[in-house]
Amino acid sequence: NLEVSEIPSGCCGMAGSFGYEKRHYDISKTISEDRLMPAIRGKAADTTVVACGFSCRHQIADFGGTEAVHWVEALRAKGRV
Repeated sequence: NLEVSEIPSGCCGMAGSFGYEKRHYDISKTISEDRLMPAIRGKAADTTVVACGFSCRHQIADFGGTEAVHWVEALRAKGRV
């Protein structure tokens, strides 16, 4: 079985290339810490984190301390695709 739940995630703070720009680093991190990163850090160890956007996956890896995959990758890993 595949159990899916949505977290109250908010914005990752990247907004495409916005968060990659040095002058936006602090605001990008602050935005991600509002809701997304606490939810990511509070997940169970065996939870797969899914995010559609490349910049969101990058932000989660950098600030959340875990890998996030695209939903197709998550389904493929479970033998569903």
